[in-house]
Amino acid sequence: MTTIRRFCCNDLLRFASVNFDHLTETFNMSFYMTYLARWPDYFHVAEGPGNRIMGYIMGKVEGQGESWHGHVTAVTVASEYRRQQLAKKLLHLLEDVSEKDKAYFVDLFVRASNMPAIKMYEKLGYVIYRRVLRYYSGEEDGLDMRKALSQDVEKKSVIPFKRPITPDELEYD
Repeated sequence: MTTIRRFCCNDLLRFASVNFDHLTETFNMSFYMTYLARWPDYFHVAEGPGNRIMGYIMGKVEGQGESWHGHVTAVTVASEYRRQQLAKKLLHLLEDVSEKDKAYFVDLFVRASNMPAIKMYEKLGYVIYRRVLRYYSGEEDGLDMRKALSQDVEKKSVIPFKRPITPDELEYD
């Protein structure tokens, strides 16, 4: 049985094994603590039998006006728990929280080479909004993928950008 619950401080000492995947971005402890303190509704963990952490999602809400959106900073599932729709459940949870916060869309970044993740996101309704050149460590391109929420009635937030951009062109809040 899988339980999805809010991430808590103790989980920071127990979730390292989920981050072993080479495609998972890892951050320093203060980064995780900042998210936990500022956006606790956007940080959840999937826990299995024996209190094993199976995966987690970490995000935030940011922007202004029609750019107000939920952002998936990280979503990852340990390799032994994949193909059980955990990522889908975690993403839906973040989307629901974003809807309640009246966000216009949810976005995430994925490595351009990570085709399994891209296909999964597309099945969940995300579209490629734009390519960010050398987004990952100045080497690999990232894809900015978005899913419009009900606040974006005209679906303006998911109209694809015409050209690739560089990381310094990204707008951060």
